[in-house]
Amino acid sequence: MYMPIIGTLGYIVSPDRTQTLLVHRNARASDQHLGKYNGLGGKMRADEDVMTCLRREIREEAGLECTEVQLRGTINWTGFGPEGENWLGFVFLITAFTGIPKAKNEEGDLAWHALATLDALPMWEGDRYFLPLVFDEDPRPFHGYMPYADGRPLAWEYIRI
Repeated sequence: MYMPIIGTLGYIVSPDRTQTLLVHRNARASDQHLGKYNGLGGKMRADEDVMTCLRREIREEAGLECTEVQLRGTINWTGFGPEGENWLGFVFLITAFTGIPKAKNEEGDLAWHALATLDALPMWEGDRYFLPLVFDEDPRPFHGYMPYADGRPLAWEYIRI
């Protein structure tokens, strides 16, 4: 039986759309993501829909309120968790917000990074496959499958309809 952890992943873009706010996961030695740069988000609660989850996670992690959000895609990450858990992620682009971003949260430091240089940052290998789809101009959401084993992606497939 397939029972994934459902989560949201949000990429907040600057008003000029040249940068995105990322967390550098450097706060906890036991973090599966230690040393990597990530978008913001997390696990959906039983009493939430995905948009409520995203807004809560962005509020908790960055201190921002999302005012314009686009679903950019979904990804089925089988075997991604530290114990091989499956994840189903909803990936969003936040194009408008209110508030001033926190400098850090319980997972690490927050900072703006140029979209043009994201590939130079340490991140999950699999992020490099889907990030261009998050920031491109194609209005259609992507729906991907990325199985993981031993912390590495085994494949990447996606469709847009």
